[in-house]
Amino acid sequence: MRYLVSGSQMKEIDRYTINEIGIPSMVLMERAAMAVADVVVETARKEDCIWSVCGTGNNGADGIAAARMLFLKGYQVSVLLCGDFGHGTEEYYHQLRIAKKLGVPVIEYRDCLPGRCDIIIDGLFGVGLCRNIEGKYAEALKLLGAQKAREVIAVDIPSGIHSDSGQVMGVALKATITVTFGYEKLGCVLYPGKEYSGRVLIRDIGFPESAFMQLGAGIFTYDQSDISRIPKRPAYSNKGTYGKVLIAAGSITMSGAAYLSALAAYRMGAGLVKLFTVEENRTILQGQLPEAIIETYDVSEAGEGNLKFDKQVEAACSWASVIVLGPGIGNGREAKHLVQKILEHACVPVIIDADGLNVIAANPFLKQYYTENIIITPHLGEMSRLMKKTVSEIREDLIETARSYSSEYGITCVLKDAVTVVAGKEEQVYLNTSGNSGMAKAGSGDVLTGVIAGLLAQGEENWEGAVLGAFLHGVAGDRCIASSDSPGGICAHGMLARDIANKLAEL
Repeated sequence: MRYLVSGSQMKEIDRYTINEIGIPSMVLMERAAMAVADVVVETARKEDCIWSVCGTGNNGADGIAAARMLFLKGYQVSVLLCGDFGHGTEEYYHQLRIAKKLGVPVIEYRDCLPGRCDIIIDGLFGVGLCRNIEGKYAEALKLLGAQKAREVIAVDIPSGIHSDSGQVMGVALKATITVTFGYEKLGCVLYPGKEYSGRVLIRDIGFPESAFMQLGAGIFTYDQSDISRIPKRPAYSNKGTYGKVLIAAGSITMSGAAYLSALAAYRMGAGLVKLFTVEENRTILQGQLPEAIIETYDVSEAGEGNLKFDKQVEAACSWASVIVLGPGIGNGREAKHLVQKILEHACVPVIIDADGLNVIAANPFLKQYYTENIIITPHLGEMSRLMKKTVSEIREDLIETARSYSSEYGITCVLKDAVTVVAGKEEQVYLNTSGNSGMAKAGSGDVLTGVIAGLLAQGEENWEGAVLGAFLHGVAGDRCIASSDSPGGICAHGMLARDIANKLAEL
């Protein structure tokens, strides 16, 4: 597990370290500059032309110090100053004086670049950027981007990327490597910032753990070491030990979502999976997944006022350890009634996905059945319908969208996107950094729902099940790509949802 920080949090860590702990700013700066210089040395040749492009803040001061270190090692490096030279920080002026005394070439950017270069050190803007880049700064970034340098090494965060949201602030310089200090920034994890950051290297420059801990609960992500969080299976056990998953899914001619959720729940370790679906799906689902229990109902009996159907739903709910509600159920009157009855009778965790969410969006009174046992797994379109906001508005701040909805209703929200956000009822947030673009296929979300259900069936709490489920779902997708060069392997464009589900068995 590793923590992620916003720009304001990083500033507070910096302030606390300097003012409360007493580590001088210049000490931190020298270590940051050394980290950047070391990365440049790993990628540069002695004959390379290197520009360190520096603004007038401490990010620029880092860049100047890194250029000085490279110059003393014999590299052909120049400092390219860009900004209002009358409004620099104290550290900026100090680093600039040192560089000039040592003979480091310093060039002031006016309206053109001094030729071409092989490597750019991007120290123009740091985590404090809060408004769109315009004027000569925007022009400079565009010209630098047009250089097509072999390497662009960003200092802490690529210039032009918002440190909290990952949004491009008018214009941004795409990095091949980002050297970030202390903790990874949210803007390097969220799109499009993630795409602009290239390979992110986190370097320790001396921030004490107490500087981070005084912030309180932070946003976090999982890494490969967290695969060990998968629940262990005791030797003395039976299928009942690992829980019972009820999947209310599918409609006439729509059986695929039910199959994929059930397959994933089994692959994730659930002991028993029961598919609650329309009679028309029985034959195909029994053929696809004979391990599943099939319980069917007659669509004509699924409307309001049918006591037989209501009792069938109640009995199914009482059987389950966890319930999946919604994949492929459609949006007709019978779907509305199914959603309402399950929410009325469920006394176990309920994962609401796909059409289940669309039914709630169309019938907002169903939100009255939300409890702390509810987990929702919307993609951006479904979240748009739930919140009556545009997808663009949601995309501007995924974290706040998920956190506010979760907090308002006291539920767990798994907001699916290229970087999935999981928000808990106590405003805790997880960002998922596993997975790849090959997973952007129909059925992938149904697999995720099954993964979470399988974990909850084995005793995981709602929050941990949602977080670990999102992570393992992405890991399984990554394993599909990792095996693409072996016989029978696949590539990103050929990945199917069932490939992801089947890879779960190898975790």
